[in-house]
Amino acid sequence: MRYAIYFTPSIYDPLSVAAASWLGRNAYSGEAPEAPSIAGFSRQELAFHTAVPRRYGFHGTIKAPFRLHSDTSEAALLKALMHFASTATPFEIPRMEIARLGEFYGLAPSVPCEQMNHLAASVVQAFDTFRAPLSDAEIERRDPDRLTASQFSNLHRWGYPYVMDEFRFHMTLTGPIHPSLNYRFEHALREFFAPLLNEPLKISSLALFIEPEAGAPLRVHSQHPLGKLSAHRPVGASARVGTTAISDRPRTAATRAALAARLLQANC
Repeated sequence: MRYAIYFTPSIYDPLSVAAASWLGRNAYSGEAPEAPSIAGFSRQELAFHTAVPRRYGFHGTIKAPFRLHSDTSEAALLKALMHFASTATPFEIPRMEIARLGEFYGLAPSVPCEQMNHLAASVVQAFDTFRAPLSDAEIERRDPDRLTASQFSNLHRWGYPYVMDEFRFHMTLTGPIHPSLNYRFEHALREFFAPLLNEPLKISSLALFIEPEAGAPLRVHSQHPLGKLSAHRPVGASARVGTTAISDRPRTAATRAALAARLLQANC
């Protein structure tokens, strides 16, 4: 089993609903929503080009997947993440946009966000003691010969090349796209996600994802609100737990998600 600390919006956030539809999998439930109707694309073509990010679910990487160190436990990781999140301050990324990310497409801040960079660096440092050392096979899978000196150093020190100065926050929406398809995908992505990118992206929680076994789809295990719980709870709400386990979510959340999906589909 592997664990990862990601950012992802709540299950009923319209951006989560849209991304789950686009990718073909809900990272919370593991279910496949109804595929969107995208002009000029068959469902098979869209499914093919979203296969890579589909396994990971809609997310922005904060701490990449890692095996748990033998000296610790899942319970200790959860406790530490809940405490860390409670001491962090929620913030907003003013604007996200569709961006070409090497061979991929995804959502990225229109301008660099120092608060996100700081949060990511802090998480990487704070939770490194929970990470088991990389095996030789894991290092080789990163193709170290293609990494820069900084990325290679990060891989050995932090278990992942793209941290600290190499970190660029993004939320992947496609697998590798051939340059000849760039225009089609950019147009489709902008048309599909444009209604959802007019508001700032609220970074108000961290999510613990799990990979039950090698190659299995990752799913949300729990969400951890940033800051004091009173800042997130409506007036009069009861003071329950600080960590929201996905299995404990009320079924009305799924209903809201389904309704949001239908509304989004109607507007696209």
